[in-house]
Amino acid sequence: MRVLTVVGARPQFIKAAPVRRALESAGHTEILVHTGQHYDEALSAAQFRDLELASPQINLGIGSGHHGAQTARMLAGLEEILLEQTPDWVLVYGDTNSTLAGALAAAKLRVPVAHVEAGQRSYNRCMPEETNRVLTDHVSDLLLCSTPAAVANLAAEGIHSHVHMVGDVMIDALGWILQRTQSPGASARMNLASGSYLLATVHRAENTDHSDRLRAILTTLNALDEPVVFPVHPRTRKAIERVGWVPAPHVHVIEPVGYRDMIELERDARMILTDSGGMQKEAYFLGVPCIVLRDETEWVEIVDAGWAVLAGADGDRIRSAVQSLQPRSERPPLHGDGQAAQRCVTHLEQTVTRSAR
Repeated sequence: MRVLTVVGARPQFIKAAPVRRALESAGHTEILVHTGQHYDEALSAAQFRDLELASPQINLGIGSGHHGAQTARMLAGLEEILLEQTPDWVLVYGDTNSTLAGALAAAKLRVPVAHVEAGQRSYNRCMPEETNRVLTDHVSDLLLCSTPAAVANLAAEGIHSHVHMVGDVMIDALGWILQRTQSPGASARMNLASGSYLLATVHRAENTDHSDRLRAILTTLNALDEPVVFPVHPRTRKAIERVGWVPAPHVHVIEPVGYRDMIELERDARMILTDSGGMQKEAYFLGVPCIVLRDETEWVEIVDAGWAVLAGADGDRIRSAVQSLQPRSERPPLHGDGQAAQRCVTHLEQTVTRSAR
């Protein structure tokens, strides 16, 4: 079986790693295509090193840009690659422009599309990611879901065929990296004791592209009375310059870090403040309370379990949650058992076999 995998952003590299290992173990051929959507060293090459992945066979080098232009360049490049490689499957992950471009290019050429992390919904159509994931689901031939809620979301949209609940491949990746974490961890190297700091990240367009929201979040970080570690995404750094924010002494602004260091920072934090979907799941798995800097989340089961709270960009809500969020001790396995990647490969194999009959 020949599988062409399309990735372009840091979360996709993480998700693709365990599936790539499962494909290789089963003797299948994978062609890994990096669109170049994330090209910063810390967001791209460093992630591949930490995940012990070989470099992608193909890198389109698309870079940043407006959504339409970026997606168009990806479509043109991916179409040529698909015509040349003739894969049995195109495999895409999550909700980025790279995902949509990979799915559309394959669908137009009648190459089967498998979507890992299918069915996630925020029900906020102002998010570009929501448009990407909805369109991708509706052209996909195999929908591999992380949670029962995702399966239900697809059913509500009339998608019932070839839908499978496999669990979350990010949990597979997290279990793998935890076996390889270093001691002392990243927090110790920064002279921060475990449990003595907050970890914050902001990168979603709904926060970085709206100065009032970004300013409210940054002002709140300055007003907190405990250390904050703040790895800053390149796009966020430009937005910070635009609003003229100056961090308070207790806010440690650092460059983006690799996957290994990020997991160590998450593990040792007292609490995480983030608009990242992946970090919400990682925080839950690691037993770290999470404040979601959004007005909604795709990962509603974490909020329902009491381990995360939606605070948006409201300073009062953020400060209140920092002071009062105390999750229940129970943490049921909401996102699977660490075997999601193998299930993904099994469904790819079985669907190809049925199609060949």
